Amino acid sequence: MSQLPLIRIDIISDVMCPWCIIGYKKLEQAMLNMAGKAHFNVYWQPFELNPEMPPEGQNLNYHLQEKYGVSKEQNIQNRQYITEIGNRLGFEFCYHKDSRIVNTFLAHQLLYWAKIQNKQTELKLALFDAYFTRQQDLSNINVLLEAAEQIGLNRADAEKILQSQCFAQNVRNEQNFWQQNEVRAVPAFIFNKQYLLSGAQESETLQDVIETILKEL
Repeated sequence: MSQLPLIRIDIISDVMCPWCIIGYKKLEQAMLNMAGKAHFNVYWQPFELNPEMPPEGQNLNYHLQEKYGVSKEQNIQNRQYITEIGNRLGFEFCYHKDSRIVNTFLAHQLLYWAKIQNKQTELKLALFDAYFTRQQDLSNINVLLEAAEQIGLNRADAEKILQSQCFAQNVRNEQNFWQQNEVRAVPAFIFNKQYLLSGAQESETLQDVIETILKEL
């Protein structure tokens, strides 16, 4: 039996972005539809929506109003829309009036280490769940350590990574690389370092790209 072709998918994202988990859930559907035709390696690449966000974070309502000019009424409608999409995809968004947006640089460092441990996607999904479903503070080291431990990573090792910030420069280098390659918004999906799709595309669109790649192999 011939070996299935391997397709690499890089996802540039920030765990603060609801469209990043929505986009991934749609990618999951596309990969499931293509099961038996290809194998997939998914790599999560760092992008900070708010690199200057202070440690204490900011109320999400105020942040969206300040940064994008979104009114309270628009924000309520947007959250309802995102929540409905999440429900259809099997992901729960639990927004409330005190939801906060926080700095994610530590989370990206932990994700970089998780990639070395072959646990990156598991950790990314655990962080999405912690932030959007359980409304936890992902700038808090204990929250990050709990997520790491939850997926089977060593808590003590994870704590050393975060305390030492030994992967901080690696994350900065990767962020700079994607910015230099014109990635300005997330999510962005890059297939086999060739095809770039921006935004939370429909699963059919993602599947079309996969099928195009398979025809070219």
